Amino acid sequence: MVAIRWEPFKELVNLQERLNKLFREAFPRTQEEATSVWTPPVDVFEKEDEIVLKVEIPEVDQNEIELKVEDNTLTIQGERKLEEGTTKEDYYRMERYYGKFSRSFSLPNTVDQNKIKATYKDGVLRIVLPKREETRPKQIKIEVE
Repeated sequence: MVAIRWEPFKELVNLQERLNKLFREAFPRTQEEATSVWTPPVDVFEKEDEIVLKVEIPEVDQNEIELKVEDNTLTIQGERKLEEGTTKEDYYRMERYYGKFSRSFSLPNTVDQNKIKATYKDGVLRIVLPKREETRPKQIKIEVE
């Protein structure tokens, strides 16, 4: 029998994202939200001393991205705009989404919110959430008597 490691954080993040998307689509707060359905894909993975989010937002200007932490919630907002000088009517086919987007993630208590870092390269926003020192696993050395 193979032992499988249970990762409750990963399951909770997936559930939260599905519920957030469901509520955003069912109950839009503004007319703009009602017509915009763009939600950039996000990968979330955990290392021993940090949690990493990778947000795929190609062709979004770095100055159009807002990242904030408030009440243990990380929020990523931004906007992907059409090419300058074009309108939706100019396109024969439009499969990518444009407009404003917003994603929110509840942060576990293990994250040190004062040391969060973000980098943006090749259309991928990488957010590193370092864990607090006291919450990291510690190796205890066993001494021989």
